[in-house]
Amino acid sequence: METILSIDNLNKKYGNIQALKNVSFEIKKGNVYGILGPNGSGKSTTLGIILNVVNKTSGSFMWFEGKTDTHHALKKVGAIIERPNFYPYMTAEENLKLVCDIKGIHYDKVMEKLEVVGLLERKDSQFQTFSLGMKQRLAIASALLNDPEILILDEPTNGLDPQGIRQIRDIIKYIASLGTTILLASHLLDEVEKVCTHVVVLQKGEILYSGSVHEIMANEGFFELQSDNNSELKTLLQNHAAIDTIDEEDGKLYVFLKSPLEAAELNRYLFQNNISLQHLVKRKHSLEEQFLHLTNHK
Repeated sequence: METILSIDNLNKKYGNIQALKNVSFEIKKGNVYGILGPNGSGKSTTLGIILNVVNKTSGSFMWFEGKTDTHHALKKVGAIIERPNFYPYMTAEENLKLVCDIKGIHYDKVMEKLEVVGLLERKDSQFQTFSLGMKQRLAIASALLNDPEILILDEPTNGLDPQGIRQIRDIIKYIASLGTTILLASHLLDEVEKVCTHVVVLQKGEILYSGSVHEIMANEGFFELQSDNNSELKTLLQNHAAIDTIDEEDGKLYVFLKSPLEAAELNRYLFQNNISLQHLVKRKHSLEEQFLHLTNHK
């Protein structure tokens, strides 16, 4: 599978602040990637560097396996990294035609892309009459005019109401189904879980996880446990080879695994060591739970 983008040990400093620290990952053709992290984690800085609008401190990145330089490679990229900015008194069609003039693109792409984002019926409406969601959809249409191989979106649903969020998600899924690779940055777990095939989890400029969304959710899972003596229970669990970390909250122990362990096997182990459980449930991680586990233990 073709590699669209390779990032290798990317670092960025703003004075004494380390915005990115040894960030490395690859983007393969045909997938939807999410860079997930709280505000200030380095998501926008990463996008800015690969789009040549932010200077890196060290490290490297390479577009399309190095077959072309960054300047020419970016002609195959569509990106929205700021708020949509069009002329308010011009119509949707007129604004997109202006983008075509700037980029040297034929006008026949305008109607095609308006249809992709569901704005064909509003082609003659002025931009100033659009809702925030419609403005964002027009921005996506603009980014698609050059038929990019990869579409880059920074917080694409930020500030939108639930209907607007769903429309943007559906558009992203549709664009991906046509074969366009997508890279989006988001602090919304739900967005990444529903849209992306792969995820890079960032915190304070460092990667905590990089891989498929399926893998991060389909890990070994965790147990919820409770006994008469949670302190003794916790001490015993810490000596078990399959157990990674243990959290305690509201009188329950949350036991995270690093290798397979079935509930019956754990119960037997505890019983043999004179611990009787009042509560035992084995759960699989949601993306939210795994994200919180990763970030809380960093």
